[in-house]
Parts: sequence; structure tokens; C-alpha cells
Amino acid sequence: MAEINPDALKLFSFLLFSKLEGAVTSAMVHLGDHLGLYKALARANEPLTTAQLAHVTGLHERWVREWCYNQASAKLISFSTTPSDSPSIDDDAFFLSPEQTAVLADDQHPAFGMGMFHRLPQTMNAVTRMPESFRTGLGHDYDSHGPEGAVGIERSFEPWTNANLIDNVLPRLDGVVDALRSGITVADVGCGAGGAVLLMARAFPRSSFVGYDISRYALTRAEERLRESGLRNATFSDPRSTPLPGDHSVDLVTTFDCIHDMTHPAQMMQAIRSSLNEGGTWLLVDIKAHDSFSMNATKNPMAPLMYGISVLSCMSSAMSTADGAGLGTLGLSAGTAEQMARDAGFSSFRRLDVDHAVNAFYEIRP
Repeated sequence: MAEINPDALKLFSFLLFSKLEGAVTSAMVHLGDHLGLYKALARANEPLTTAQLAHVTGLHERWVREWCYNQASAKLISFSTTPSDSPSIDDDAFFLSPEQTAVLADDQHPAFGMGMFHRLPQTMNAVTRMPESFRTGLGHDYDSHGPEGAVGIERSFEPWTNANLIDNVLPRLDGVVDALRSGITVADVGCGAGGAVLLMARAFPRSSFVGYDISRYALTRAEERLRESGLRNATFSDPRSTPLPGDHSVDLVTTFDCIHDMTHPAQMMQAIRSSLNEGGTWLLVDIKAHDSFSMNATKNPMAPLMYGISVLSCMSSAMSTADGAGLGTLGLSAGTAEQMARDAGFSSFRRLDVDHAVNAFYEIRP
């Protein structure tokens, strides 16, 4: 056995336990969101002691105190200390900076980040199923995460979409906004809880929209929201019973963060091509990725998170049938997406200049 460098050993041990710190702190973030602690701090006009925060949230002070200590030491919330001759818990008060408020407490802000933490228990519960998947090769679809998993996905993507889709993304597609105003047929494949469909249907009342998804939890939520909206130009369907039309009758197809999750992405791309007329457009939105693991590992600081989420969620979904393609979270790089699109019969592939921390945006045409 090679000789162990004591300093390198200490550094590696620190690295390992820093990952555990992140996992435990993520659980605390979930609790802060679930229990309304972040929102309470955001509403306060001044820093709150743990007793004050416990009072306004109706929670037990001792538990709130330890949560605040975790969050403040992790630099996720801010604190101020008033030194006293007799130190007490009331010396420390906690608050959110404007940036912390945007990410942790303001679900209307495009940077709101609580969606993935909302579904953290469901995501981590998948760990118990992973040994079987590693042995058999068979993953689990998104409904294995239950209805809260669907809500978490909704909360993950909709704040940015609501702020940017209509005014920032769609205008970058050649001629699409004018067509939507005049009235066209639109299909959103992998629509989830229907946020993008309802947003576009409200903005473009002369166009008709159909959202497709295979998650019963997502479709149930989409139908509920459709009824609440009162919109008449949108519907939702399960493509296993009502497939995407193959008669070139669709003018615009959108796919938001779902192709890499699919068991048969190549066949889906072929179906999208068959649905679109010759002047149609496919807006493909998917996770930014490089063409090789080494590039992802060295150039993407979020690569460990992406590969881990892939095992627990994205790749698991993409492997949920015996013949699943298993692209995974970082499996649809620009090069891979373009090659697959051309193999499916598309001739035009263009990356759009949209600023997004995680996603890449492509305009694809027949």
C-alpha cells in the first residue's frame, strides 16, 4: 500500500465531511421553507431574536434557535450581535439580506430557489430504492416521488419562467410571437403542472395550447390550475392515451427541462418532428452540459450536484423502463441535442442568447 500523506489525509477527510455538512444544511433549508421561517424573517422590519422568531411562527424557541445557528453559520441567513456583560440568547438577532430574501422567501422572484428543497425528502427517499436500481438497471419515474415531488418541480421552474418566458424567451424565436398573437396551435411536451401552458394561454388568447405529461400527479395539478384560471384555450393530456398528433398540424412545440428525463428521447424527437408543420418551431430548453464528463467535471462547478440528482431523479426516470436511454441530467449537451434533432429529421438548430444559470435554449426547425 502506498504511503499516506498525513496532510493530504486531513484535507480529504475535511472534503468528505464538507459534503455531509451540505446534506444536513439542505435539510435545514427544507425546514426553513416548510415551516415559514424564511418568510417570517423576510416580513420582519428588524432583526429577530430566536424568541421573537419562535413567537411569530408559533414554533418552539429551542428548536428555532438551533436552526438559526445552523443557517447563520452556513451564511444562508444574516445575524447581528449586541455584546452584553451577561451573554444570553437575546444578544443575537437574525435577518435576511435583500439577496437572501429573493432566493429564500420571495416565490415571485425569478431567483427563488426553494423548489428543489421543497422536494428534498422525496428526492432523498429515493436512496432507499437505489441499491435495487444499481443491481437491475431499472429506475423509477417521477410519480415515485409522490404529489409533493410534482409541487417541488413546479416551484423550481415557474418563478423564472413567469418572469422571462413571454418577454425574454419567445421573442428570440423568429416570427413566433407574431404567430402566437394571430393564433396558432401549440404543444408543450412534458408540461408538468402546466405553468408554461397557462402562462402562454393567458398571454395569447387567439392561440390554442395542449400540455402533455405522463405524471398523474402533475396532470392533476395542471387540471386544477386550469379550472381555477378560467382559460378556454388550453387543455392537458396524457400522451399514452392521447398522443401528440402526427399529422404536421402543430405550429410550435415547447419542451422545458424534460427531454433528458425521457426513456425514449429519440422517439420523442421524431414524434415532435411529425407533429410540426414545415414552418413550425421547436423550442428546446434543457440543462447546460458539455460533450464529455471531463469537461463537465472541470468546467461546471455544479457537476457533483447534477450527477447526484441524475442518479436520484433524472437518470432514474430515463431508466424507468428496461430499454430506457438513460441520458441523465447532463446527458443532453448542445452537440448531442443537435445530432439527435438532425437524426429525427430537423434541419435547423440554433442556440438562443438567453441568460440562465442552468439551462440552454435552442430554436429547432424542420
